[in-house]
Amino acid sequence: MEKLEAALAKARELRKTALGSTPGTPREKQSAGVAAPVDWSDLPEIEIAPERARRNRISALLGGVDATPYDMLRSRTIRQMKDKGWRRLAITSPGAACGKTTISINLALSLSRQKDLKVMLIDLDVRRPSINKQLNYQPKHSFHEVLEGKARFEDQAVRIGDNLIVATNNSASRHPSELLQSVATREALDRIEAAWQPDIMIFDMSPMLASDDNVGFLGNVDCALLIAAAESTTLPNIDVCEKELAGLTNVLGIALNKCRYSDNSVGYDYAYGTYG
Repeated sequence: MEKLEAALAKARELRKTALGSTPGTPREKQSAGVAAPVDWSDLPEIEIAPERARRNRISALLGGVDATPYDMLRSRTIRQMKDKGWRRLAITSPGAACGKTTISINLALSLSRQKDLKVMLIDLDVRRPSINKQLNYQPKHSFHEVLEGKARFEDQAVRIGDNLIVATNNSASRHPSELLQSVATREALDRIEAAWQPDIMIFDMSPMLASDDNVGFLGNVDCALLIAAAESTTLPNIDVCEKELAGLTNVLGIALNKCRYSDNSVGYDYAYGTYG
């Protein structure tokens, strides 16, 4: 137990350092009191078919002009999180259909193209999980079962490439609010971070105005990104959610999604802007 507590304390200290800047080999880290990371290559790898990627707007996988907005968001996210020593990012929205899951997947894929970064994408919208549908992958176990102590993380998670781990759900949780606000969830995430040592953990959360799931959970992350949809999310809703987020964690910014440009000089149909 003391070794676990020491590893968790060391993991928290690592958040204060720059992303991906922890020096030393696993053996050197272990001798310095940091648990050697689990080998990510032990996890099974899945692939996203190009046709599905295009159909589900997973542009960051395909690269090119359509990936540019996500790469811009990636660069701003890395800069702000690196400056603050943050490692855990929650992504949420005021309401449904703002595209937060699509942005979560694309941001994770864009970050994973930085080969010196190890990235985790975790589906914590346990009322209406959808990452598994977007990726066309049905896990044997749900991630909420890991939090409940019914499954092991390594039996549930999969890889996309060498440095992106994805943890999804195949069903909704029966008690989402109680689960996300529990001490067991906080401790499970700390154990996962200490064992796997990701540089960035992205959590796809439920919408802010749909439930109280985020209220008890967001204290477990370093920052949050709010996704608003042009022509559907109202300014009062953005204002209310931003203020609530600020009371729960650090606000990384607001991203405006589904914003159509009529200017033909812009090479893509959707733009995403962050405002710190």
